[in-house]
Amino acid sequence: MKTRRQARILELIREQPIETQAELLALLEADGYHVTQATVSRDIKEMRLIKLLDANGMYRYAAESISNEERQSHAYLFSTAVISVEHAHTLVVIKTQTGMAQAVCAALDATDRPGVLGSIAGDDTIFVATRADSASVSLVADIKKLMVRKTTDLIP
Repeated sequence: MKTRRQARILELIREQPIETQAELLALLEADGYHVTQATVSRDIKEMRLIKLLDANGMYRYAAESISNEERQSHAYLFSTAVISVEHAHTLVVIKTQTGMAQAVCAALDATDRPGVLGSIAGDDTIFVATRADSASVSLVADIKKLMVRKTTDLIP
């Protein structure tokens, strides 16, 4: 059931722009998949789905295979959605625009950074646990670089 559901999720995100977990949940329900929001959230994380900015300026779910254009979307996501980033020893706290923490967290997870143990996102806050203080410092510095990029820097 899980494999079929996740395959259907991939079909849905390829067929139409889906901006939220609630939209995805409703589409799955319409297809006869009776799941909870928590299940959809786990599927998104397991499938390493990310949110990308589309041509209409809306964020939508997409599969993780990252092209150069999608990498630029990641940079754009960080430059527009992240408000602040700080660290305390092995914990990094990222504040985002309301509703954007999941997207930023998924994009961050997709980078598979060394030294990062795991992350958890709420609505506008992300906690990232790292192995060492140095990994936290490096992560904060990299995110701050992305935050200041201008959209003109992202256009090839």
